[in-house]
Amino acid sequence: MNRLKNRLLLFICLVVFNPVQATQETGQVRLEGQPNFRDIGGYQTSDGRTVKKGLVYRSGELPRLTDQDVQKLDELGVKTVVNFLTLSEIESKGRDRLPEGVKEIPMPMEAGNMGELAEAVKYARATGDFTEVPPELNAEIHRMAIDQGREYYAELLRELARPESKPLIFHCSHGVHRTGTAAAILLSALGVPWETVREDYMLSNSYRAEEVERRLGQLREKAAETFLIKPEEVDMTNIRAFYILEPEYIDASLEEAVKLYGSMDNYIREGLGIDEETIQALRDQLLE
Repeated sequence: MNRLKNRLLLFICLVVFNPVQATQETGQVRLEGQPNFRDIGGYQTSDGRTVKKGLVYRSGELPRLTDQDVQKLDELGVKTVVNFLTLSEIESKGRDRLPEGVKEIPMPMEAGNMGELAEAVKYARATGDFTEVPPELNAEIHRMAIDQGREYYAELLRELARPESKPLIFHCSHGVHRTGTAAAILLSALGVPWETVREDYMLSNSYRAEEVERRLGQLREKAAETFLIKPEEVDMTNIRAFYILEPEYIDASLEEAVKLYGSMDNYIREGLGIDEETIQALRDQLLE
């Protein structure tokens, strides 16, 4: 009964709150060990150009890839992987499984309060105790990433501007918060409208639906053990809010960029220090 209830709640969240997902699912690359792996190509810019496919992929963690998955990445010609996970997270999850010869670039997002936040989330996922991860924290993570993650996102854009770096994958744990902010910044730099950026972000609900349903069940059981209560007595509010995305989460990235620099464009140029030459290189290489 609880499993059926969870499935119904997840379906309602996906269909009612995220109606755009059915139109943007062509970029997914199906991997057994990571459902939230997708090509960011195919989106149109405000001036009518299109983001090229087969050059940039966003993803969740990659330690659980199967041999067939690794072969698929090899067939995609992946040359570079940027990993936003902290050193503690990598120790816990293991290193990425990748084809031989792929260049790995660690960008552990630990500046400011980001490392501390990653530890809080890591604890919550291990125990089911999401007391310190309330729903409003999800938008705050994106605001924090915009402000405190500038050095990492600047380095990512500069790496992407190098012709020899692509095809390139960037990822965090779920491919949602840190990676979602990175994708929003990159697509904005390419001239993709924010409405499309939001749609791309919300696709994680669709691609991760089966994984999220399973994870919610596991976390209910963990929380019951932690709090010494029955599974049906667990308050799932914070857990669901963390795993089932809302548009306002990623919108907080844009709001913070506007608050700090007046616009996302100014954030990229002034906040990240990305010069016009680099922006032009990105557009020349990634748009058609």
